Amino acid sequence: MEKSRISRRGMLKGAAAAVLALDGSVSAVSSAAAVEQLPLVQKTPVIGSKNVTGQKVEGSVAKVYFSPVIDAASLIKLYNLVNEEIYGKVAIKLHTGEPHGPNILPRDMVQALQKTIPNSTIVETNTLYGGGRENTADHRKTLEINGWSFCPVDIMDEHGDVNLPVRDGFHLKEVAMGKGIVDYDSMLVLTHFKGHAMGGFGGSMKNIAIGCASGQVGKRQVHGASMTGAPNFGAMPVKDT
Repeated sequence: MEKSRISRRGMLKGAAAAVLALDGSVSAVSSAAAVEQLPLVQKTPVIGSKNVTGQKVEGSVAKVYFSPVIDAASLIKLYNLVNEEIYGKVAIKLHTGEPHGPNILPRDMVQALQKTIPNSTIVETNTLYGGGRENTADHRKTLEINGWSFCPVDIMDEHGDVNLPVRDGFHLKEVAMGKGIVDYDSMLVLTHFKGHAMGGFGGSMKNIAIGCASGQVGKRQVHGASMTGAPNFGAMPVKDT
Protein backbone atom coordinates (compact mmCIF):
# COMPACT_ATOMS: atom_id res chain seq x y z
CA MET A 1 0.00 0.00 0.00
CA GLU A 2 1.15 3.52 -0.72
CA LYS A 3 -0.40 6.93 -0.18
CA SER A 4 -0.95 10.19 -2.01
CA ARG A 5 -2.31 13.65 -1.44
CA ILE A 6 -3.99 16.37 -3.47
CA SER A 7 -4.23 20.02 -2.42
CA ARG A 8 -7.33 22.15 -2.92
CA ARG A 9 -5.19 24.53 -4.96
CA GLY A 10 -4.92 21.94 -7.69
CA MET A 11 -1.33 20.90 -7.12
CA LEU A 12 -0.58 17.23 -6.69
CA LYS A 13 1.64 17.18 -3.62
CA GLY A 14 1.95 13.46 -3.15
CA ALA A 15 3.09 10.80 -5.54
CA ALA A 16 1.45 7.42 -4.95
CA ALA A 17 -1.63 5.99 -3.30
CA ALA A 18 -3.07 3.47 -0.91
CA VAL A 19 -3.44 0.24 -2.83
CA LEU A 20 -4.85 -3.24 -2.41
CA ALA A 21 -3.89 -5.43 -5.37
CA LEU A 22 -6.19 -8.31 -6.26
CA ASP A 23 -5.94 -11.14 -8.78
CA GLY A 24 -9.22 -12.94 -9.32
CA SER A 25 -7.43 -16.19 -10.11
CA VAL A 26 -5.99 -16.46 -6.62
CA SER A 27 -8.00 -17.95 -3.78
CA ALA A 28 -7.32 -16.04 -0.56
CA VAL A 29 -7.82 -17.15 3.05
CA SER A 30 -10.45 -14.89 4.59
CA SER A 31 -11.30 -16.17 8.07
CA ALA A 32 -10.80 -13.94 11.10
CA ALA A 33 -8.56 -16.60 12.65
CA ALA A 34 -6.30 -16.59 9.61
CA VAL A 35 -5.90 -12.84 9.85
CA GLU A 36 -4.51 -13.20 13.35
CA GLN A 37 -2.33 -16.25 12.57
CA LEU A 38 -0.67 -15.00 9.39
CA PRO A 39 1.85 -12.15 9.47
CA LEU A 40 -0.12 -9.16 8.23
CA VAL A 41 2.61 -6.61 7.72
CA GLN A 42 5.98 -6.96 6.07
CA LYS A 43 8.23 -4.04 5.20
CA THR A 44 10.05 -4.75 1.97
CA PRO A 45 13.85 -4.41 2.08
CA VAL A 46 15.45 -1.51 0.22
CA ILE A 47 18.48 -3.59 -0.77
CA GLY A 48 18.71 -3.64 -4.54
CA SER A 49 16.88 -0.34 -5.04
CA LYS A 50 18.67 1.66 -7.72
CA ASN A 51 18.30 5.13 -9.18
CA VAL A 52 18.46 4.56 -12.94
CA THR A 53 17.86 8.19 -13.97
CA GLY A 54 21.46 9.28 -13.59
CA GLN A 55 20.21 12.33 -11.73
CA LYS A 56 20.22 13.32 -8.10
CA VAL A 57 16.64 13.11 -6.94
CA GLU A 58 15.02 14.22 -3.73
CA GLY A 59 12.63 12.07 -1.79
CA SER A 60 12.48 8.96 0.33
CA VAL A 61 12.04 5.26 -0.29
CA ALA A 62 8.39 4.25 -0.15
CA LYS A 63 7.20 1.86 2.54
CA VAL A 64 5.35 -1.09 1.05
CA TYR A 65 3.14 -3.36 3.15
CA PHE A 66 1.92 -6.80 2.12
CA SER A 67 -0.96 -8.93 3.35
CA PRO A 68 -1.38 -12.58 2.32
CA VAL A 69 -5.05 -12.28 3.30
CA ILE A 70 -7.49 -10.53 0.97
CA ASP A 71 -10.57 -9.45 2.91
CA ALA A 72 -12.16 -6.36 4.40
CA ALA A 73 -10.44 -6.67 7.79
CA SER A 74 -6.99 -6.89 6.20
CA LEU A 75 -7.72 -3.98 3.88
CA ILE A 76 -8.71 -1.79 6.82
CA LYS A 77 -5.57 -2.81 8.74
CA LEU A 78 -3.40 -1.90 5.77
CA TYR A 79 -5.14 1.43 5.40
CA ASN A 80 -4.56 2.23 9.05
CA LEU A 81 -0.81 1.77 8.50
CA VAL A 82 -0.59 4.41 5.78
CA ASN A 83 -3.32 6.93 6.55
CA GLU A 84 -1.39 9.46 8.63
CA GLU A 85 -1.48 11.96 5.74
CA ILE A 86 -5.05 11.20 4.69
CA TYR A 87 -7.15 14.11 5.91
CA GLY A 88 -10.06 16.39 5.04
CA LYS A 89 -12.26 15.54 2.08
CA VAL A 90 -11.06 12.16 0.78
CA ALA A 91 -11.36 10.88 -2.80
CA ILE A 92 -11.37 7.08 -3.13
CA LYS A 93 -10.22 6.34 -6.68
CA LEU A 94 -11.00 2.94 -8.11
CA HIS A 95 -12.00 1.32 -11.39
CA THR A 96 -15.78 0.92 -11.14
CA GLY A 97 -15.95 -1.21 -14.30
CA GLU A 98 -18.08 -1.69 -17.36
CA PRO A 99 -21.67 -2.94 -16.84
CA HIS A 100 -21.68 -6.24 -14.88
CA GLY A 101 -17.88 -6.24 -14.54
CA PRO A 102 -16.22 -8.62 -14.01
CA ASN A 103 -12.97 -6.67 -13.63
CA ILE A 104 -13.82 -4.76 -10.47
CA LEU A 105 -12.85 -5.00 -6.82
CA PRO A 106 -15.22 -6.77 -4.40
CA ARG A 107 -17.81 -4.17 -3.44
CA ASP A 108 -18.23 -5.46 0.10
CA MET A 109 -14.55 -4.85 0.82
CA VAL A 110 -14.63 -1.33 -0.59
CA GLN A 111 -17.84 -0.57 1.28
CA ALA A 112 -16.38 -1.77 4.58
CA LEU A 113 -13.31 0.42 4.14
CA GLN A 114 -15.24 3.47 2.96
CA LYS A 115 -17.37 3.39 6.09
CA THR A 116 -14.24 3.86 8.21
CA ILE A 117 -13.08 6.98 6.29
CA PRO A 118 -14.98 10.15 7.25
CA ASN A 119 -15.99 12.56 4.48
CA SER A 120 -14.99 10.11 1.73
CA THR A 121 -16.34 9.78 -1.80
CA ILE A 122 -15.65 7.31 -4.62
CA VAL A 123 -14.34 9.19 -7.66
CA GLU A 124 -14.18 8.27 -11.34
CA THR A 125 -14.03 9.91 -14.77
CA ASN A 126 -15.74 9.12 -18.04
CA THR A 127 -13.93 7.02 -20.64
CA LEU A 128 -12.69 7.96 -24.10
CA TYR A 129 -13.73 4.69 -25.72
CA GLY A 130 -17.35 3.73 -26.31
CA GLY A 131 -19.11 1.64 -23.69
CA GLY A 132 -21.03 1.98 -20.47
CA ARG A 133 -18.98 4.90 -19.12
CA GLU A 134 -18.41 7.11 -22.16
CA ASN A 135 -20.76 9.83 -20.92
CA THR A 136 -22.07 10.79 -17.51
CA ALA A 137 -25.64 9.58 -18.04
CA ASP A 138 -24.55 6.07 -19.08
CA HIS A 139 -21.84 6.07 -16.44
CA ARG A 140 -24.42 6.67 -13.71
CA LYS A 141 -26.44 3.70 -14.98
CA THR A 142 -23.33 1.51 -14.96
CA LEU A 143 -22.50 2.53 -11.39
CA GLU A 144 -25.98 1.43 -10.32
CA ILE A 145 -25.70 -1.88 -12.20
CA ASN A 146 -22.33 -2.65 -10.63
CA GLY A 147 -23.49 -1.85 -7.11
CA TRP A 148 -21.54 1.34 -6.44
CA SER A 149 -24.51 2.86 -4.66
CA PHE A 150 -23.51 2.60 -0.99
CA CYS A 151 -21.83 6.04 -0.95
CA PRO A 152 -21.60 9.14 -3.17
CA VAL A 153 -19.76 8.71 -6.49
CA ASP A 154 -18.24 11.81 -8.07
CA ILE A 155 -17.70 11.60 -11.83
CA MET A 156 -15.01 14.25 -11.71
CA ASP A 157 -15.25 15.42 -15.34
CA GLU A 158 -19.05 15.70 -15.24
CA HIS A 159 -18.73 19.49 -15.03
CA GLY A 160 -15.62 19.96 -17.13
CA ASP A 161 -11.84 19.84 -16.91
CA VAL A 162 -9.00 21.50 -15.04
CA ASN A 163 -5.48 21.71 -16.46
CA LEU A 164 -2.83 20.52 -14.02
CA PRO A 165 0.92 20.90 -14.67
CA VAL A 166 3.19 17.96 -15.52
CA ARG A 167 6.52 18.55 -13.81
CA ASP A 168 9.39 18.09 -16.27
CA GLY A 169 6.92 16.72 -18.81
CA PHE A 170 8.41 15.61 -22.14
CA HIS A 171 5.36 15.41 -24.43
CA LEU A 172 2.92 17.24 -22.18
CA LYS A 173 3.43 20.23 -19.90
CA GLU A 174 -0.12 19.98 -18.51
CA VAL A 175 -3.01 17.52 -18.67
CA ALA A 176 -6.75 18.08 -18.45
CA MET A 177 -8.03 16.27 -15.37
CA GLY A 178 -11.60 15.91 -14.20
CA LYS A 179 -12.47 19.29 -12.70
CA GLY A 180 -13.71 17.76 -9.46
CA ILE A 181 -10.22 16.55 -8.50
CA VAL A 182 -9.35 19.93 -6.95
CA ASP A 183 -12.26 19.60 -4.50
CA TYR A 184 -10.40 16.95 -2.47
CA ASP A 185 -7.67 17.19 0.13
CA SER A 186 -6.48 13.57 -0.08
CA MET A 187 -6.74 10.64 -2.45
CA LEU A 188 -6.83 6.94 -1.62
CA VAL A 189 -6.35 4.63 -4.60
CA LEU A 190 -7.61 1.04 -4.70
CA THR A 191 -6.19 -0.88 -7.63
CA HIS A 192 -6.52 -4.38 -9.04
CA PHE A 193 -3.73 -5.87 -11.15
CA LYS A 194 -4.59 -6.45 -14.79
CA GLY A 195 -2.91 -6.95 -18.13
CA HIS A 196 -2.85 -4.22 -20.76
CA ALA A 197 -2.76 -4.40 -24.55
CA MET A 198 0.34 -2.17 -24.68
CA GLY A 199 2.28 -4.71 -22.59
CA GLY A 200 2.84 -4.87 -18.87
CA PHE A 201 0.41 -4.41 -16.01
CA GLY A 202 -1.94 -1.59 -15.20
CA GLY A 203 -1.47 -0.35 -11.66
CA SER A 204 -1.95 2.62 -9.35
CA MET A 205 0.00 5.08 -11.50
CA LYS A 206 -2.42 4.35 -14.35
CA ASN A 207 -5.39 4.43 -12.00
CA ILE A 208 -4.38 7.95 -10.95
CA ALA A 209 -3.16 9.25 -14.31
CA ILE A 210 -5.55 7.96 -16.98
CA GLY A 211 -8.17 7.25 -14.34
CA CYS A 212 -8.38 10.92 -13.28
CA ALA A 213 -7.84 12.45 -16.74
CA SER A 214 -11.01 13.85 -18.27
CA GLY A 215 -12.71 11.50 -20.69
CA GLN A 216 -12.76 13.54 -23.87
CA VAL A 217 -9.70 15.79 -23.41
CA GLY A 218 -7.18 14.49 -20.88
CA LYS A 219 -7.34 10.88 -22.00
CA ARG A 220 -6.74 11.95 -25.61
CA GLN A 221 -3.74 13.99 -24.52
CA VAL A 222 -2.16 11.13 -22.56
CA HIS A 223 -2.77 8.59 -25.33
CA GLY A 224 -1.29 10.96 -27.91
CA ALA A 225 -4.54 11.19 -29.88
CA SER A 226 -5.92 14.26 -31.59
CA MET A 227 -9.48 15.42 -31.00
CA THR A 228 -10.46 13.38 -34.08
CA GLY A 229 -8.84 10.25 -32.66
CA ALA A 230 -5.74 10.29 -34.89
CA PRO A 231 -2.49 9.49 -33.03
CA ASN A 232 0.01 12.35 -32.76
CA PHE A 233 3.15 10.40 -31.87
CA GLY A 234 3.13 6.71 -32.69
CA ALA A 235 0.46 4.13 -33.32
CA MET A 236 -1.09 4.40 -29.90
CA PRO A 237 -4.64 3.13 -29.31
CA VAL A 238 -7.10 5.41 -27.52
CA LYS A 239 -8.87 2.64 -25.62
CA ASP A 240 -8.66 3.05 -21.86
CA THR A 241 -9.37 0.06 -19.62
